[in-house]
Amino acid sequence: MPTDPQANAALATATATAILGIDTLWGGDVCNPSGTGRFIADSWFSDEPLPEAYAHPAAAKLRQSGGVAGRRIDVAAVDAYLKAVDIPAAIGELNGAAGNAGQLRGAYLQGLCECLGVMWDLVQERLGRGAAVPYERCVTASTGAAPTPSDPIAKRERIAELLARQGYKSATRAKLLAAVDAWRRERMVPKKSIAMLADACIAQFDAGAAKHIVPYLPRALRDVPRANIRFLAIENAWFSGSMNYIGRARNRDGSPRYEATYEINAALEISVPEFMQLVSHEVVPGHVTNFAWIQALYARRKLGFESTVLTMNTRGAALSEGIANNAILMAFGVTEIDALPDVDLQLGTLLALLQDDAKNQSSFLTWEKHWAQDKVRGVLRNEFLCSDERADKLSGAWGRHQLLGRMYLPAYRAGTVKVAALRRQHAPEKIIPALYGARGLVDLVTIDQVLDGRASRRGSGRKH
Repeated sequence: MPTDPQANAALATATATAILGIDTLWGGDVCNPSGTGRFIADSWFSDEPLPEAYAHPAAAKLRQSGGVAGRRIDVAAVDAYLKAVDIPAAIGELNGAAGNAGQLRGAYLQGLCECLGVMWDLVQERLGRGAAVPYERCVTASTGAAPTPSDPIAKRERIAELLARQGYKSATRAKLLAAVDAWRRERMVPKKSIAMLADACIAQFDAGAAKHIVPYLPRALRDVPRANIRFLAIENAWFSGSMNYIGRARNRDGSPRYEATYEINAALEISVPEFMQLVSHEVVPGHVTNFAWIQALYARRKLGFESTVLTMNTRGAALSEGIANNAILMAFGVTEIDALPDVDLQLGTLLALLQDDAKNQSSFLTWEKHWAQDKVRGVLRNEFLCSDERADKLSGAWGRHQLLGRMYLPAYRAGTVKVAALRRQHAPEKIIPALYGARGLVDLVTIDQVLDGRASRRGSGRKH
């Protein structure tokens, strides 16, 4: 990291203003403990004072109105906020500072600025003050690659094979969907037992992380709590669940407690094997573990301020989703789904990953092909084997969202495919520290710099 305190402070201010400015414009509140109130900014655990971009009175009014994300935009509130906070200038300052931040850190920050720039232009589109943002630009910014459709055939065929082993015959597409529905019904998570089931899954996966992941990380990370989380049920949510990393509680010695919550949709239709994949994804060794280790590295002055304001719709978020979707494999120390120790677990994982392929497909069909929701919903249900509830949410509230539908839904598949390929290519002692930030904060693109040796030590985000 730059050693000049003034340069560090200026970089932190620009980072906070740019991210929380965009977050506020879209109606987000990074200090809200619930995922129903958060949006682009996923965390704020630095103990630094919140910037004017968050604290200005105009920001509170804009957040209360829902920003530009709602159907009815309070244009006066938007303009009052933009008069007080110069977001384009902050993005420009951040991009300029990235050039002096070192190779790896600078590339991460420049990628972040590219994504923030797209989100800003989407605001202008929503306000009718700018041209429509091309879909390809949105996807390329958040994933590092142009959009492509999902192909469900291989996963679907493997699901049919595994179901047949368990007596669920499916000679046709319609019969396969019926077989999946029957398999789900017979293994459905009892809604009143979610917390107890979550605790059992967390214990199993935490033990797996201790065996297959922790030995490859710096010793300073080995005692960091990997799953300090509470499960909460929420009604009528448009998402399946929300992991809310808090990270602001402290022990008596000032060290973090690494706390988080997971709000699960009370209406979620999910089988126990799919729920197990969900726990590995959201908790350990997925998002909560990932965020906790990043916070620990920041607390030890190994990562810069930008690591404390992790941000959706970015290449960093795409990598985070890729880690989370591969978490169940890492917990068992394997690289392939077929190597998981139970057929039901293989099925649950395949169905979960097929759902994330469906997220990408919903985005592609909605924004590239301009299909109507009902038509997209039918594809997700029949070709990607989503439940009725998921097909409806992914084709509607998620898929047609002006921002998430274009930038975030494609990130799940992109991250999953990239992380899976890297885990096959590199030994655990090389890939695991790179994935979890121990060699510098990276995203879906810049991780290659670390793995192929192009990242210089200067600016790697670590002090030596």
